[in-house]
Amino acid sequence: MAIGTIVLVHGAFADGSCWAKVIPLLTKRGLKAIAVQNPLSSLADDVTATHRVVNMQDGPVLMVGHSWGGAVITEAGNHPQVKGLVYVAAGAPDSGQSFDDWWKSYPPAPGASEIKPYGEGYVALTLKGVRKHFVQDIPADEADIVFATQGPLAVKCFGDKITEAAWRSRPSWYVVAAHDETIPPDVERDSAKRMGAKTLVLESSHVPMLSQPDAIAEFIAGAAASLQG
Repeated sequence: MAIGTIVLVHGAFADGSCWAKVIPLLTKRGLKAIAVQNPLSSLADDVTATHRVVNMQDGPVLMVGHSWGGAVITEAGNHPQVKGLVYVAAGAPDSGQSFDDWWKSYPPAPGASEIKPYGEGYVALTLKGVRKHFVQDIPADEADIVFATQGPLAVKCFGDKITEAAWRSRPSWYVVAAHDETIPPDVERDSAKRMGAKTLVLESSHVPMLSQPDAIAEFIAGAAASLQG
């Protein structure tokens, strides 16, 4: 029996609503899809939030992570109910690595300069950063909703280290966003190769689940269908 439940994990400068276009498409394919609401306060806190959702599901799940959410599923994916991992333009640190370690050898993406302080210990994307470098391929009114609903990120998150990379013991899939201006596409391609992940390259911004939701839903559904519960 194929996996029937998809747990969706958002990244920094986002919340669970970033999956709003993908969820109904997965539902139409007969899959249960549920989004985690990460506090974005530490890797451990986000893993706890993700495990809370997994624990409430019946049977095995496929876990999907976007951006910083890739680091979260890399740690949270060790949960015994998790049978596979899908990375969507996402971080994929190895064991003992932090998110910063993962991409430190690559030139900064254009959007990095638009990450600004948001209260003590937190950062957020500016409106310009969201419009030009985060979701530049969706309509402006939709981009402004992404800006308004973003979750500020605790700076410490990117320094928190993975204890055991779940992609080393779980089948993995990776969506490379070819026009990503938030995470360099080269680090995405290199990570997918290192992981041995089944890979889909989309001509998209950093947030293909908003600009190309059909392609993302089809990719996730295909991954779920290939896994046996």
